Amino acid sequence: MITVTPSIDLNISDIAPEYRALSITVKGTAINNAEYAAKVLREACQDVTENDFSWSIAHIDAWGEAFRKFGAKPNRTPCSAAALRKRVLKNGEIPSLDPIVDIYNAISIRYAIPVGGENIDAYQGMPRLTIADGTEHFDTMKNGEPITETPEPGEVVWRDDIGITCRRWNWRQGNRTRIDADTPNMWIILESLPAMPLDKLKEAGDEMIKHLSVIMPDATIEHEMVFIPK
Repeated sequence: MITVTPSIDLNISDIAPEYRALSITVKGTAINNAEYAAKVLREACQDVTENDFSWSIAHIDAWGEAFRKFGAKPNRTPCSAAALRKRVLKNGEIPSLDPIVDIYNAISIRYAIPVGGENIDAYQGMPRLTIADGTEHFDTMKNGEPITETPEPGEVVWRDDIGITCRRWNWRQGNRTRIDADTPNMWIILESLPAMPLDKLKEAGDEMIKHLSVIMPDATIEHEMVFIPK
């Protein structure tokens, strides 16, 4: 098993100097137990409305400030966790999709943390968080049709050797590396700012791994903390 080791561009420190993340590599077989995953998602939605963390709003707000620093408008293009939690607060829940997506959505909602899940077999090279120059390619969908976009110069993006895998840090994932129910090998990233206590980032990672072990009982799972290089 090749452990995914993402790299963080030193220039990210100008936007979020104390950014840290938990990187999880999963090599598995079948993904199943949809009922369990849907239950985890329902419980996470309930926690947001009944037993939320005291720091969760501050963490979402901190992501909004980080987005503004590279020119994004968080009210229009919010971080992934903000978008999910807004739906939960409006509707009380979000629909179940498939087991792996339900699990990482549940962690994102419960811990007010952006969580990305990627099909690592679709990658060329390792993931890296960097600043776009505006020429990179990003494959997405518009009006039900596949299209290719380019980012704004200065935009924070995740990418590999081919192109962008996620625009505006963690706002929108591309098509090429998207996870589905048949994805056996994946990389999951939990992204945190200092408004979230570090021990809670580790707790979120532990909970993610626990749930993955239930829906992928034969999986090999490795994890590591990731920081901006000094």
